[in-house]
Amino acid sequence: MNIGLIALLAISGGQSVKLQHEGQSWHLLVDGKPYVVKGAGGDASKKLLVEMGGNSYRTWGADNLDKQLAEAQALGLKVTVGIWLGHKEHGFKWDDPKQVTAQYEQVKAVIQKYKDHPAVLMWALGNEMEGYDKGDDPNIWMSIEDLAHMAHKLDPNHPTMSVIAEIGGNKVDAIHRMCPSLDIVGINSYGGATSIYDRYVKQGGKKPYILTEFGPPGAWETGETAWKRPIELSSTAKEKAYEKAYVANVIDHPGLCLGSYAFTWGNKQEATATWFGMFMPDGSKVGSVDVMQKLWTGKSAEHPCPRIESLEVQGDAAVDPGESVAAKLKASDPKGDPLKVSWSLTSDSGTIGVNGDKEDLPDVIAGAVASSDGSGAKINMPKVPGPYRLFALVRNAHGGVAVANIPLRVRGAVPVALGGKAHLPVSIYSESGKAMPFVPSGWMGNASAMKLDVNSTIKPHSGDTCVRWDYNASDNWGSIAWQSPEGDWGDKPGGLDLTGAKKLIVWARGQTGGEQLSIGLGLIKHDKTYFDTAIVAPVQKSLTTSWTKFELPLTGKDLTRIKVGLVMTVTSQGQPVTVFLDDISVE
Repeated sequence: MNIGLIALLAISGGQSVKLQHEGQSWHLLVDGKPYVVKGAGGDASKKLLVEMGGNSYRTWGADNLDKQLAEAQALGLKVTVGIWLGHKEHGFKWDDPKQVTAQYEQVKAVIQKYKDHPAVLMWALGNEMEGYDKGDDPNIWMSIEDLAHMAHKLDPNHPTMSVIAEIGGNKVDAIHRMCPSLDIVGINSYGGATSIYDRYVKQGGKKPYILTEFGPPGAWETGETAWKRPIELSSTAKEKAYEKAYVANVIDHPGLCLGSYAFTWGNKQEATATWFGMFMPDGSKVGSVDVMQKLWTGKSAEHPCPRIESLEVQGDAAVDPGESVAAKLKASDPKGDPLKVSWSLTSDSGTIGVNGDKEDLPDVIAGAVASSDGSGAKINMPKVPGPYRLFALVRNAHGGVAVANIPLRVRGAVPVALGGKAHLPVSIYSESGKAMPFVPSGWMGNASAMKLDVNSTIKPHSGDTCVRWDYNASDNWGSIAWQSPEGDWGDKPGGLDLTGAKKLIVWARGQTGGEQLSIGLGLIKHDKTYFDTAIVAPVQKSLTTSWTKFELPLTGKDLTRIKVGLVMTVTSQGQPVTVFLDDISVE
């Protein structure tokens, strides 16, 4: 028997993990026993993950890792430790030696700190940092190779993996040519998950892979309404997607696929509030959890989730302002338990993102549900034209839920009011943060790690105060949109007409020097009612401890309605980042 051991991992407590290669087959062994990754990614209960038969979970970044690894060890879980790497769309430049070097040191610090923890399964270097086109930028993959090589020198006891967004373009070839030190390919795939194996092998894939994200077809992969809103499957219909993806990879091709991580073991707003979540915000599970339990253990759930057979509109889904809509629901419980149905109407942004960035929850339209019961509802549609979405939520008494929604529309001209005419120059940040025309309310990225003080007295550029922005994380990124009105992403009128402006000016400095800051203007696209008439690509600078002047050219731009007067983004340098801003104006 010709067995090549790519990595023999000696972990404290007597455990060992190895990546075993026999002929054309790859396998993970943990403590000498075959280990198939039965995992998920997300923030829901890890205790429940174990109870459902899971043995692992993945992270996207290394924040709060001490607590997560301690919990995983106590529960007997293994963790694929994700280390976030820069994305071009967030301002990271893979051809900038300074940024790449800082990122290298960040990864090095994480591996050195956690390499001996018994809960670590492997290192996942980045997530979808290659983008969604060809994905063969040599600057990215040579950097990944350097990181994987460094990881093996520091820690010969854990495999390395990098996670890509699907396998289109030249990604598979680029990884195999440029990353010999990378042991495993992580693949995020939704609508195409069932064909990953065939496509991967056809493209020359020889390294073992893990299906690192899978679930229902994404909003970019489904049908859409006549008004360009994605049509979401019910939670019951999504169950098949999870099952088929798992079977097509983990069960049918165990010699190349080492396991999978279902997405998402939690709840998040992405296109809708229910698209990818395997749980509701209150912790109630949907049917995809039952599916994974059966796949992981061979046993069906004792109390399975309710099932939705259909949710339909009786008549046209597009109506005139103030008209009513009738919806009909067919739902049941597999065990015949009584069900409770609740209904809600929300606004519908129609956002179809591809990078998982944070999205705000849509507004719930108060008083829209005129009458309802377990089989249907009458909805009084708003008088404001635009897209909406009707949700039906079906619960049993055992924490199980089924959910479905229908896109609706109120006909009529969507208001396109221009911003209020501004008298130039416009001060975006004024002394002590008073009477600012744009409010720094749109927090994105790792928002929980951010703190903003618009009344800082620490060495302002002028006057008595300035803006202090703390990003208290060692990886990932943070961004803040200065909005008009506060907290709005294009659903409300507002903004300023900045016609005649030539440039946006921002003065900035870092606390220690070397901080990476980018600034831009405009962010809301044309899929929203009140969009920014100009979106100006950000300018990035490496800060010093002295005040530096940013100038963003605006000449030739349509500035008739600017809802987001400033977008500022910081990327981690392997340690917390603090930047100061002052004298922000449009001139």
